[in-house]
Order: sequence, then C-alpha cells, then structure tokens
Amino acid sequence: MKNNSLYSLLIAFILVASCKEQNNNSEDNINNSNQTIENKVTQLLSKMTLEEKIGQMNQYNGFWNVTGPKPSDGDAAKKYEHLKKGYVGSMLNVRGVKEVRAVQKIAVEETRLGIPLIIGFDVIHGYKTLSPIPLAEAASWDLAAIKKSARVAAKESAAAGINWTFAPMVDISRDARWGRVMEGAGEDPFLGSKIAIARVQGFQGDDLSSHQTIAACAKHWAGYGFAEAGRDYNTVDVGTSTLNNIIFPPFKAAMDAGVRTFMNSFNELNGIPATGNVYLQRDILKGKWGFDGFVVSDWGSINEMIAHGYAKDKKHAAELSAIAGSDMDMESYAYVDELANLVREGKVKESLIDDAVTRILKVKFELGLFDDPYKYCNEDYEKEVTGSKEIHDAVLDVAKKSIVLLKNANQVLPLKKEGQHIALIGVLAADKTSSLGSWRIAADDNTAVSVLEGLQKYTGNKITYAKGADVVIGKTEFAIELQINTEDKSGFSEAIATAKKSDVVVMVLGEHGFQSGEARSRTDLNLPGVQQELLEAIYKVNKNIVLVLNNGRPLTITWADEHVPAIVEAWQLGTQSGNAIAEVLYGDYNPSGKLPMSFPRNVGQVPIYYNYKNTGRPIIPAPNEVFWSHYIDESNDPLYPFGHGLSYTTFYYSNLVVNKISNEAVEVSVEIKNTGTLLGKEVAQLYIQDVFASVTRPVKELKGFEMIELKPNEQKTIKFKLTNKELGFFNNEGEFVLEPGEFKVYVGGSSKTVLESKFNLE
Repeated sequence: MKNNSLYSLLIAFILVASCKEQNNNSEDNINNSNQTIENKVTQLLSKMTLEEKIGQMNQYNGFWNVTGPKPSDGDAAKKYEHLKKGYVGSMLNVRGVKEVRAVQKIAVEETRLGIPLIIGFDVIHGYKTLSPIPLAEAASWDLAAIKKSARVAAKESAAAGINWTFAPMVDISRDARWGRVMEGAGEDPFLGSKIAIARVQGFQGDDLSSHQTIAACAKHWAGYGFAEAGRDYNTVDVGTSTLNNIIFPPFKAAMDAGVRTFMNSFNELNGIPATGNVYLQRDILKGKWGFDGFVVSDWGSINEMIAHGYAKDKKHAAELSAIAGSDMDMESYAYVDELANLVREGKVKESLIDDAVTRILKVKFELGLFDDPYKYCNEDYEKEVTGSKEIHDAVLDVAKKSIVLLKNANQVLPLKKEGQHIALIGVLAADKTSSLGSWRIAADDNTAVSVLEGLQKYTGNKITYAKGADVVIGKTEFAIELQINTEDKSGFSEAIATAKKSDVVVMVLGEHGFQSGEARSRTDLNLPGVQQELLEAIYKVNKNIVLVLNNGRPLTITWADEHVPAIVEAWQLGTQSGNAIAEVLYGDYNPSGKLPMSFPRNVGQVPIYYNYKNTGRPIIPAPNEVFWSHYIDESNDPLYPFGHGLSYTTFYYSNLVVNKISNEAVEVSVEIKNTGTLLGKEVAQLYIQDVFASVTRPVKELKGFEMIELKPNEQKTIKFKLTNKELGFFNNEGEFVLEPGEFKVYVGGSSKTVLESKFNLE
C-alpha cells in the first residue's frame, strides 16, 4: 500500500509539473507571432473562468486618480477590486500616459491572466487640438481633409495612451432641433457614407497595431438621429424603407471600411430598445452583414431598458442585452453583477458569452496590446506629439475648408486688406472657448484662436471690438443647462457707436459651444438671447454687415438673409477657428464649403430635407390648385438648401450628357467653367430620381460629387459613373433591387440643381 501510495504521489507530481509546462507553453504560443489571432484568442479563452470572461464585457469609467491613493471604500473600492481580479475589460475617460500606464499596469501585472485593457475616449473632433465639429467638417465635402483630421486626432490621442474612440457618429438626421446633429455628417446617406469611410480610415489607418492609430466606433446603432421632435433620447418610429435606405447605409459603409466596433443607441426601434434589439445586433449587424468586431452599449443604456418598460430589473436587462448581442456593458454594472448567475441558471448560454469575449479579445490583439500593453505609454512621445505643428496645420486646413459662404450680395467679401475701419461686434468674436464646440473633453479652455486674434494678424485696417451682448450668463463648464442672456443689453450702445464710425461691420453671432451636442435639443432655432435685437440695432446705423455665424446646427436666420448683405457659416471650428475665419474673410482662402443640412426658414418646417417624397399631392402644385401639400404661412423651400455654398468666384454648368454604357451602368458628363476673376473650388453634385418604382423614391438623391479647382475662365469636363449600386435601392424586406424604368439626372452646385436629363433602364 505504501509503495502504491508513493507511486501515486509521484505520478501526481509529474502530471502537475506537466500541466504547468503546458500552461507556460500555451502562454508562449499566445504571443507567438506565427499564431493567427483567432488561435491566440481561442487559447486564451480556454484558460478563462466564467467571471473572467464576463469581466472582459465590463467597461468602467475612470473612477479614481490612478496615480494617487487607492480607493478604500465605496463604489470605487469595488471597481478597484474588480480591476485587480480581471473583471474589467475596458476603461473610458482615463487619459494621459501616466494615468493610462498606471491602470494598465494593474490589469497586466496584478490579474491572473494579465489581459490588457482597451482604453476608450470620446475623440469626436480631436483630442487636445481640435478640428471643427463633425457637422462643420462635413460641410467641407473634402474627404481627404476629413480623413487627415481623423488621422491627426488619432495620433494625438494615441500619444496620450488612448487606443479606442467612440467615433464616428454616422447617424443621419433631418432635424436641427436635435443637439447631436453637430456630431454627425448631416441629412444625406450618400455623403454620410463617404464621410464615415474617411473618418474610419483616418482613425484606424492601414495598421491598427500602429502606436499612431486607434480603433473607431460607428454609432449609434440605429435610428438615433430620428428621435421624435428632435428631443434627445426620445423614441424613434420609422418605416423599413427609411431604415434601409437612409439610416443603415453609413453604418454599412463604416463596416465595409473595417470599423472595429459599433455602439448601440439609446432609442427604441419598433418598440424594442436598441440595446436589447436582436434584429439590429444579431440579425442584421452580426448576421446578414457579418460584422466581426464587437458592440458596446452606450452609457448606462442596458439599465435604461428598465425605464423603457422593456426590462423588469437589472438582471433581466443583462439577460436581454446579452442575448441581443451587446458585447460590452458601458457603466451599467449589469454584466459584472448579473451575467454569471444568468449563465448558471441557463437563461443565457455561455456560448453567447464566448462569442462576445472572442470579439473583444480579437480587437485587443489587433491593436497589438498583447504584444506591448504599454505601447501607447511613452511620455516623451506624448509631449512631442501633443499640439505639434503637423496637427495644428491639419486642423487649420480643414477649418478653412469647412466654412460656407451663404450669401455675398454686392461682393462685400472678401474684405479689403487696408484702409478700412472695421467694427468687430459680438461676444463670440473674442471668445477663445466657445468656438472649440461641444465634445472637447480633453481640450483646455481659452485655447482657441479667437476671430479678434485672427483679424488682428492683418495689420492694414483699423479694427475696433465691441462685445454688444453676452450669449450666456455665468459659468459655461460642461453643463446641460446654460443660462441664456435674454435681458442684458448694456453693451448695445458701445456696439452701435462703434458701428456708426466704421466702413464695414463684422458681427460674430450664434450659439455658445455648449448649446449643441448631447442633451442639448432646442425648440427655438433663432439666434439665442438678445443677439437678433443686437443685429437689427446695428443694421439701423450701418447696413454694410458681414454676419459670421458660430453654431453647431442650422439656424433660422430669415431676417438676416433678407437684410444682411454677406453671411458666412463658420460653425464651431475648433482650435484654429479665428485664423481660418480671418483667412476666408480677407480672401486668402476662397470658400468652397457646401451645406450638409438644409437651413429652415423657421422651426415649423423642421424636419426639412432635400430628398423628400413627392406624395400624392406634390409640393409643386398645378396652376390654381388649392389642396396640395404646403403651409399657408410659409414656403415649403428651405432658406438654404442642402449642398448650397457660394465662392468669391462664379461657376457655369453646361453640356450635360448622359451615355448608357450598359443596362446597369450610365456615364454622366458635364462642363464647368470658372466665369469669375479668382481661382476657386467647386463641389459639383450629381442627383438622380427613380421616377417609378415598387417602393416610392425621393424626388432627388445625391449619388456623386467631385471637387474641382478652376482658374478664371478655365473650363473642365467632369464625369460621373452610375452603376447598379447608385441606381438601385432597398425594398421593404431589406433586399437590394435594381428596377427598370425612367431615371432623371440632375447636376449643379447644390440640391437646387441647374441641369437636367434622363435615361431609361430596360
């Protein structure tokens, strides 16, 4: 018996030693460059406990100063213990190399398996150095500039330890009341899709494992931009035609461009919150489309299904969202608290957990975090990159290209460079913070170049500044509610006196940077506060006004359009705002921007968009028709249409030719001539109408655009190719179809096109 016992102990010892050796070899294989990522993920997954798997699905916000004392009690202490146990897969809002390295060190060196964290952050339009807000960038229609803007944002944020951004937002929206229009590309799915591709490619580059790239996230999946009444977080109710033809295309484009993550949306769709929506996440995204990245919830959206009335409690919410395909829980604590018990109770299959964790680990491997968890943590490199000349040059370039010249009667612009007295009026003209715009979490206040500073670099004119009136009163930190100045006009008299003695008045009016963005919906799209009164008061004493708009959404400026000779849409342009505006006002850059959203005449027209349906009683009536789709107190037309934007020169379109190459391809050519006196860029736009179809089609749909630069009197012919991709559409079953029939073709400098032709598909 003793001999047998000794023999058994010896065998057991050998087996244990063998197992340890195998584990060590397996760990070596995980980091073996000869192994595929799929094999590495499979090996690592096999080593994980259920709780460790679920930990990878758990994302926490930065909950303490990592380089300071460790939390000893409360919620922070619980999160800290989870981090040490490997129950946290990602953290957000931890930034800066010191902080990121410290939190990454805990995950890598103190947990059992040493799985690195993925560090997320809202790099929406830059990190420290800010580009224009995304809606403004969309106005450039310059895909190369937009891609470069995302690239330098990725470079600067990656240098600060970040490896994942919650951008781009690719929601299409037709409602300027919705505050988050500033974060997207506007109202059109074709333009939105092209911009989605450019931004994904900019963030992720050609090599996701590079220390200068970050993973992108297409959001919000899906329908968020169609929130009823433009009220943020509100319900969404759209038909399948709108869903497939308007909402889905930019997401599909982002996926095809290789975006590694999706974020689901706060809204419900067809009565089911997106976070718990099987159709959106499993059927379409991961099923029909074959997306192989992972899906993260929006902040707390898993628990919010309780408020929706779809989940009875947090445990039920965790069950619903896991089954639906939400892979990572952002700040609901639902997965880390409830999922393990749900699996043990048989309510959630462990295979679903494995699928989610596989997706998350795969992205971490692609980022190169397993090869070097500290690859984003070089303090010297952080100092070298942050605010570098390369980044400032890129954001200035895209800022100039984002400016849209809405009106320029009597060629008030460009300004003369000498011999004039210019009155610069409006508190926003001297503001160095507001023009940074919303979603500027890492940027410091007072770091934008103001319009005043930009104009002062031109020394040939006398510039006198007068505030006129505040837009907001009190503090302007990241607050949901801003107190708008509706009474204080004490600065009017100084502004009026300054305007009286000036040759030209430049008025910088609009929204404060925090009046648009998340949770900042508005029912009034006029100039906020007393600014309209200020504009009218100045107009009475000097009509030679250049109105420069700073805003994050389309505004209703009908009075200004009727009275003010020159109007410049300058949005919120970020760090280089004042320099970009000054270069455009003085003509050193000839504006080339085009509107990505229609500007309404008043808020009663909203939602308003160019690609509307004709309906049974079209909005262009027959003569003497009474009963047709219209308002009795306002035009149906927008104040400024989608695609509108002027230049300091003029362009003439002619000789539109349509040639059918085959029954599924058409070539469209048009001649464009610069008929003005200055070098200029023009965005030529091609639209089509499918006149008769099995599902009604819009009166116009953008299907191509090209920016060309022409010297005075220079003429070029540009060509567009329409294939089945542009000529087809999605039916109500989500199937892409190309149907025979008549098509109209329109070409011009905006959606109010000047040339028209047609062709037939057989």
